[in-house]
Amino acid sequence: MHEPIRVVLADDHAVVRKGIREFLEEYEDIVVVAEAADGEEAKALIQQHRPDVAILDIRMPKATGIDVTRWIRDQQVTTGVLILSAYDDDPFVLAALEAGANGYVLKTAEADEIASAVRAVYRGQSALDPVVAQKLMAHLAGKSHLGEPVEQLTPREREVLELAARGLTNRGIGRALGISDRTVQGHLANIYAKLEVGSRTEAVTKALQLGLIHLPEEPS
Repeated sequence: MHEPIRVVLADDHAVVRKGIREFLEEYEDIVVVAEAADGEEAKALIQQHRPDVAILDIRMPKATGIDVTRWIRDQQVTTGVLILSAYDDDPFVLAALEAGANGYVLKTAEADEIASAVRAVYRGQSALDPVVAQKLMAHLAGKSHLGEPVEQLTPREREVLELAARGLTNRGIGRALGISDRTVQGHLANIYAKLEVGSRTEAVTKALQLGLIHLPEEPS
């Protein structure tokens, strides 16, 4: 049996933390190794335990979930980030994803959905609440501007973007293609420049609209 997915849970409400911990630990493959009541405590516990996944609330004292996410990415640790929030407002969602969160799920989600999101983030995939995903796509569709890229994407860049469209993180893309995270970052930087966008979500959306890549079909 594989080792359970190790989670650090951060939320400023003790009752909420207790509830989330109790239902998560009903699953044999997930264990909560530490709890934090604010953003700074979350940073310290993540540094101490190096968990597989950090579950972060958006609004916390001392440092927000977005601040903690940026800090995790700056530390270049392999911890995946799942935002678990009561807020589905566009600014919160976009800020969290741009900061480097791997997933964003609402607190109204069922226990199975949250557990599935933890597993997805652990595997290097993204996990978005359906409501959040719909808002994000609507925002990007309104923001995107079409037009052929100045420079055509190379076959490798298309491979990277196809995997990004499937929700894989840089680490997941690197594993799939047998290349380093740094090489993936380099490919993404080239893709952004060619498509004239500033983020992976915009790159994926524009590439889909231009027909440069296609989303994988859902399994029957």
